[in-house]
Amino acid sequence: MESIRIVKFFKNKSILVTGSTGFLAKIFVEKVLRVQPEVKKLFLLVRAGDAASANRRVQTEILDKDLFKVLKDKHGDGFHSFVASKLVPLGGDIVQEDLGIHDSDLRRNLWKEVEVVVNVAATTNFDERYDVALGINVLGAKHILEFAKRCVRLQMLLHVSTAYVAGVQSGLILEKKFLMGETLTGDSYLDIEAELSLADKKKRELRAEDATEEAEKLAMKELGINRAKLFGWPNTYVFTKAMGEMLLGHSRGDLPMVILRPTIITSVQSDPLPGWIEGTRTIDSVIIGYAKGKITCFFGDLDVIIDVVPGDMVVNAMMATMAAHSKQQAEFIYHMGSSVRNPVPYATLEHCHFRYFLANPRVGRDGSVMPTKRLSFIKSMVGFRVFMTLRYKLPLEVMHLFNLLSCGRIARGYNELNRKYKYVMYLVELYKPYAYFDGCFDDLNMERLRMAMKKDDAEAKMFDFDPKHIDWEAYFSSIHIPGVMKYAFK
Repeated sequence: MESIRIVKFFKNKSILVTGSTGFLAKIFVEKVLRVQPEVKKLFLLVRAGDAASANRRVQTEILDKDLFKVLKDKHGDGFHSFVASKLVPLGGDIVQEDLGIHDSDLRRNLWKEVEVVVNVAATTNFDERYDVALGINVLGAKHILEFAKRCVRLQMLLHVSTAYVAGVQSGLILEKKFLMGETLTGDSYLDIEAELSLADKKKRELRAEDATEEAEKLAMKELGINRAKLFGWPNTYVFTKAMGEMLLGHSRGDLPMVILRPTIITSVQSDPLPGWIEGTRTIDSVIIGYAKGKITCFFGDLDVIIDVVPGDMVVNAMMATMAAHSKQQAEFIYHMGSSVRNPVPYATLEHCHFRYFLANPRVGRDGSVMPTKRLSFIKSMVGFRVFMTLRYKLPLEVMHLFNLLSCGRIARGYNELNRKYKYVMYLVELYKPYAYFDGCFDDLNMERLRMAMKKDDAEAKMFDFDPKHIDWEAYFSSIHIPGVMKYAFK
C-alpha cells in the first residue's frame, strides 16, 4: 500500500454524511473542516421535515457543541460565514427511499456532485424495537447504497458498522465480510426480506388488536431479541448491523466500499477536545451509576479485556481508509479496536475509577460528601444471581406477602421496586455477553494502513489511530472519566 495523502484527498471534495447529529459524525465533520478548510461541501443529512428544521438541528446539535471551540477560535468572527459556505443541511430520513429527500432538483444536484458518501447513521440500542432497528440499520444501509450508486462522480462509500457483528466468539476474530444470508449458528439461512415482512406483520397484528403503545413497543423489542438469538447474535443492534453489512456486500456491484468496524467507542483522547463525549457509552453506565450512588456492585471479570477506542482515533481511521481506497472497485473490511495491539483489562478501568472518585468525592443531594468505596465485582453470573436474590429478590417476596396480607396497602411501593428489579436483571442479561467477552479483534488490515502512513510523519501524527500510543491509565484517569462527568453526567 502506497503512502497516503489524507489532507490532499479531502481538498475540493463533496461529501454526503448521514447520522450527522451523532457523536462520531460530529467529530468527523469538525476534523474535516479543521484540517482541510478547502473541502468543497459537506452535505449533512438530518432527520427533518424541511430545510429550516434541518438548519436548526445542524446549528443546535452540531455547531453549538463545545467540540467546535477550536474551529471557532481558528476562524474568529468569520466562523459562521465559513461553515455556511461548507455545510449544507439536508432534511431527510435514511429509512425512506432517496433518503427522504423529496426535492427532485436537489436529488439530481447531489447525484451530480457527491464524490464520497459516509454512512454513520445507526440505532445503537441493544434492545431497539425490531421494526425500528431494521428500518435504520438494514433498510437505511440499502437506501444509502442505492443513492450512492446514482452519484456519477462517486469515489468511495464508507459504512461504519461495529466489530461486535461477530457475535459472541472466543479467540482471534478476523476482518472478513459476511456472505448474504450467513448466520452465526451455521445451520440456517437468514432471509432478510422475510425478517422485514415478519416485523411488519407483527406490528400490524398488534395494531389490529388495539395494543397500547407501550405493549407494542415491548412486543417489538422482544421480537428483535428473539430473532437475533435464533440466528446466533446476542442482541438486536449487532444482528441488524450484520444484516446491513450483508446487503451492502451483496449489492454493491463494483462500487468502492470500506466497512469500518470499531469496538466500544469512548471519549475524544486528544483532538480537538480531550474528554469530549455525548450520550452514555456502554462502559459509562457504571461510572454514572456509581457517581449517583445507585451502584455499589457489578458483575464481570476484571481480568477480561475491554476493547475500547477513543472517538478521535476512529475518525482518523475513517479518513485514512477513505483516502487509501478511493476509486478502488472492491470491498475492504477494517477492525478499529485495541484488544490486539494494546489490550487493557477491566481492572485498569476499575482502578482509575476508584482513584478518580477518591480525588473527586461524590456529593449527595443533601450536600453531604459520600464516602468513596471500591465497586465490588462478582466474577460469575451464578454468584451475581445469588447476590441479587438474597439482597433484593427475597426481600421483595417478603414485601409481596405483606402486601397481600395488608390488602394492598403497599402495592404501589412494591410494584415500583419489583419493576426496577426486573429491569436491572433484564439489563444484566443484555450486557452479560460483553462483560465476559473473551474474543479479540484482528486488525491486520488496519496495521497495514498504519505502516503505509508512517512514510509521512506529519500525517501519521495528524491522523493517529494506533492504540499502542494510548496510556490507558492516563486516558481513563485524566481524560475519559472526567469527560464523562462533565459531558454525560446529569
